[in-house]
Amino acid sequence: MAWAFDCSCMKAFIQPRSDTRLDTNQWRPIHKSGLQCLMAWKPVMNFNLHRYLSCKAIAGMAGDGLYRTSFFMAFANIMSAGCGFFFWIIAARLYALEQVGLATALISSLALVALFSTLGFDSSIIRFLPLEDKGKVISTSFFVTTGASIIFGGICILLMMILTPSMPFWQDPGHSLAFILVAALNSIAVMGGYAFVADRKADHYFLQNLLQAIRIPALVPLAFLGVFGIFGAIGLGYLTAALYSLTKIQLSICRIRPQADREFIRKSLRFSSLNYLSSLLYAAPTLMMPILVLSLLDEAEAAKYYIAFALGTLVLIIPSSFGTSLFVEGSHGNSLKKSAFRAGGASLMIMLPAVLVLFFYGDQLLGLLRGEYVEGFGLLKIIALSSFPVACYSLFIPIQNVRMRVESIVKLNALRCILLLGLSYVMVNRYGILGAGYAWMITYMVIVIWVGWVALKEKWI
Repeated sequence: MAWAFDCSCMKAFIQPRSDTRLDTNQWRPIHKSGLQCLMAWKPVMNFNLHRYLSCKAIAGMAGDGLYRTSFFMAFANIMSAGCGFFFWIIAARLYALEQVGLATALISSLALVALFSTLGFDSSIIRFLPLEDKGKVISTSFFVTTGASIIFGGICILLMMILTPSMPFWQDPGHSLAFILVAALNSIAVMGGYAFVADRKADHYFLQNLLQAIRIPALVPLAFLGVFGIFGAIGLGYLTAALYSLTKIQLSICRIRPQADREFIRKSLRFSSLNYLSSLLYAAPTLMMPILVLSLLDEAEAAKYYIAFALGTLVLIIPSSFGTSLFVEGSHGNSLKKSAFRAGGASLMIMLPAVLVLFFYGDQLLGLLRGEYVEGFGLLKIIALSSFPVACYSLFIPIQNVRMRVESIVKLNALRCILLLGLSYVMVNRYGILGAGYAWMITYMVIVIWVGWVALKEKWI
């Protein structure tokens, strides 16, 4: 889906023209309409809606770091989500149901290994790249996280051999070695993506994600391998992305050395460790919610929850991308307040039509997958509406990261984790999958109140 819009009014709103003067003669209401009267005060609002709705200023935004990074990240993430959707459609047609089920378990295990392997360097590489030697920051991040992925991959294999001894994949040493290799490639690809974003080269991040789409055609020739064919296709995508990252970073950013700089680790230790804890607290509810719904309801309700939630949270790609871009620009020394208002305004303007589409036509989108999924439309509407308070959270986190107030992020994510899981347990028992939506909305409304309290306390407003 694409929308034709123009952000020239956003530039006018956040970057007043140099020829604007405070002249009381410019207080001149044209009509009695409240909106037109408000727009007529040009020095204060400097906002012309008709300029925003043309497509003229998009080219001018290409040179703006905040917008450029945000849009490339959003396009990359939307493309990645779309490729993932087609990947599983093709896999479902080429592979047996049992093979697809085992492959999803493998890929979920890989996602957990990736989560634990970052060690907070995903945030540190953005925050410290403009401040420290780029070679030391990137080399250390690559070296430490790749080593961690190998260690956590090995731990994961040992745990799975104990917990799921009937699963044949873990009993084969070759498959286990391949799992560790794919985990390492995944770590390199992820850190490479963060390095591109941190260095304001989001176009490379987009191309890196585009190259991972090779996993889709790879499903066909690897079909004879069964479960390992699906996992191998995923691994081929990570291999391509990792090679691209290493090559482009060497050519355009810095030389990568297989070593860790102790001084950088010492400087970034507190920031990295707190962000690591924060990431674990953030990811825990999302990973546990499908399991919670499954245990409280049944498989069919869990499937409806998962599909509706996945579709509804696609909108969150937009504020998440602007939040990461805000983190980058703030780390490079740009005005945090100005960038925050720009990111918030642009997120709102792009999110609004997407939320409206999901709210009014989400049942038709769910019906494209299967008729039973339409029963999750109520949950989808709640998730879509809650994207606005979620956007507030998504922009608050990078602001606090730039200000090195990571403790507040840990506290906020701990509160989010407790509220979301606790409320979901109570409400899913009472309202079914709609209860998960109610818990999601209430949790983020509490978070918005927290953010507003911080804003008032620290005199942001």
